[in-house]
Amino acid sequence: MPEVDVLESERRSLLALAYRMLGTVADAEDAVQETYVRWYRLTEPERDAIANPGAWLTRVASRVCLDMLGSARARRERYVGEWLPEPVPGQSEIAASVTRDPLDRVTLDDSVSTALLVVLESLTPAERVAFVLHDVFGVPFAEIAAAVGRTPDAARQLASQARRRVRERRAGAATREQHDAVARAFAAATATGDLAALVAVLDPDVVLTADGGGRVSAARRPVFGADRVARFLLGLPHLLPSAQVQPTMTGDGLAFLVTVDGQADAVISLAVSGERVTNVYIVRNPDKLTLWRG
Repeated sequence: MPEVDVLESERRSLLALAYRMLGTVADAEDAVQETYVRWYRLTEPERDAIANPGAWLTRVASRVCLDMLGSARARRERYVGEWLPEPVPGQSEIAASVTRDPLDRVTLDDSVSTALLVVLESLTPAERVAFVLHDVFGVPFAEIAAAVGRTPDAARQLASQARRRVRERRAGAATREQHDAVARAFAAATATGDLAALVAVLDPDVVLTADGGGRVSAARRPVFGADRVARFLLGLPHLLPSAQVQPTMTGDGLAFLVTVDGQADAVISLAVSGERVTNVYIVRNPDKLTLWRG
């Protein structure tokens, strides 16, 4: 297979890898572009000496993502309002590009869920890279060690620490069937404007987070508590009277795409524990809705 074909065959998996590490498609595309730039900077003898170009690209992409994660905190401090990961459609190439789904590791769908990506934001950059490489993509620890500049044992420890924190933060998360049942009840209560029914489906300590990125209007700070979140949600139709809401599938399960004049305006996804919604995530930043627009 010609070199160009080999490289292009790796592009989709690299984009999927970088998205799970960085949380937005734009950042993932930048990371993949930088990875290919570094490949083409190699001399021909250097490229010929690489036995497995795919492994080399994965290692370099991981290093690029590690560097980008290291500077992400400063960039987030300049972000207007709350920052959320970019939601991706359940049938997108990014969501469907993980080829292995081993037992006792994060599942295919969950690896692109907003709920999980929010938790990954709390990890150190090295922990996040190790977790994504091993628990999502099944990369051996020897290769992870080369990517993060640690020993294989240290890389194993990073992944273990990350896995423990993910499990702690996601303890009690509902099954996909439970999540979708609660999401349908949430949608029904919101559509009918039934405050009591909506409050009943929300956890007393529910948190609503909206991301407008300073591009469009959105709550600049999280909204806490079932009554306040319910009233906030029921007030949204008055702000966007022409909006249409339709169910859609994301890595979180059943979610809701809001369109205005046929264009994606927001994606609303939920985190569910037991029979109640614990988090409502609303992404309105147009830069994070590109995959939802025709």
